Amino acid sequence: METRQVDVAIIGSGPAGLAAAIECATYGHHTIVIDEFMKKGGRLLGQLHEESKNEWWNGIEESEKLNEKAVEAGVEFYMETSVVNIDKDDNYWVIETSKKAFKSSCVLVATGAAESPIALPGWTLPGVMSIGAAQVMTNVHRVKPGNKGIIIGINALTMAIARELQLAGVEVEGIYTSPYEPNIDAMNSTPNDALDEMGRMAGLAPTIFLRMGSYFIGSDWLRRRVLQFYPSKGISVWGIPIHFNKTVQQIFGREQVEGAMIHKIHADGEIAKSNYDQKELDFVCISGGLYPLAELAAIAGCSFYNIPALGGYVPLHSEKMETTVEGLFVAGNITGIESAKVAIVQGTTAGQSISKFLDKESKTLDERIENSIRLQKQIRAEAPIQFHPDIQSGRKEMQKLWKEHVEQAASFKKQEQISVK
Repeated sequence: METRQVDVAIIGSGPAGLAAAIECATYGHHTIVIDEFMKKGGRLLGQLHEESKNEWWNGIEESEKLNEKAVEAGVEFYMETSVVNIDKDDNYWVIETSKKAFKSSCVLVATGAAESPIALPGWTLPGVMSIGAAQVMTNVHRVKPGNKGIIIGINALTMAIARELQLAGVEVEGIYTSPYEPNIDAMNSTPNDALDEMGRMAGLAPTIFLRMGSYFIGSDWLRRRVLQFYPSKGISVWGIPIHFNKTVQQIFGREQVEGAMIHKIHADGEIAKSNYDQKELDFVCISGGLYPLAELAAIAGCSFYNIPALGGYVPLHSEKMETTVEGLFVAGNITGIESAKVAIVQGTTAGQSISKFLDKESKTLDERIENSIRLQKQIRAEAPIQFHPDIQSGRKEMQKLWKEHVEQAASFKKQEQISVK
């Protein structure tokens, strides 16, 4: 297999990968980006939502801007290329792909996130898809997932994409709470969980009344009252009914989706088996949330920690986006589930840290990295969409773990020096 040598190899052409590539190439490093998809932009490609009055976030436009900057800076792209292995050989990383191999001084893993499925009777029928698949079909390929459907799972991702489907002329009959399964850590599997999530979606609400209501639902007492008197038709947002007290128990159809069985549920998630309705549909979207797609970082030898506030198992990393393996960096949703705006700034930070790693004498980069880290925190605090309620505490926990790692490494090195003497 042919092997090419480069300065920086970036795996993933999403917002973090593109932003990092721009920085690395701008500082004069020969940079390549590898991605298995045919288009650059990652999850940006499907995003289209209103963040505030008259202010829209258009992911396709944002990805085109980043792509143009990357091309101008001299970044090389290898699209429709899968990474099959990553390993370190002396001072170089070897990245084996489906087309050729690369040797590089530094690697950035910016592989993003994947969707968690929700298994229920009928979920293998044609017409059942993840919410992300519906988003890509609608916004990237301009194909409707169907004419009339429902969404299972109430979370920030669901609300944003439901609005996108509606704008494309797709009828979303309703959004329902995920089926409750005891001993399963599923996102928003009870009405209480789903109402908790509503507080984090306040920024997406189309009216000031709903935004204020979303914030006040943080009260346990008020949540109980809401569930007690919740209207059977749900509360409408953008004309789409949201059902905190109903869930889907079965999707049915002979050769494709024809409908769904919807049951009322109690506050603890228990199904009211005698209280159900049947809806005629031609598609169903399932949204079980997102988790960091971190297999390549694991193959490369990164240390991992399970931090639920960040979305699951994430590689141990610093605010500068360094990992426990020299020359290996991470950025974007692999470090924790957040918005594309945060991923872009993380990518910028990673690109600057990589450039500093390759040019240790540079003094200007230190200040830029610190400014970039401050910007990360600012954008995180101002983000209208919060995918996890405790993202700030998750980030603090990660930095505490990183500090402990650095101290342990320094202690180990000191002991080695003493033993040599």
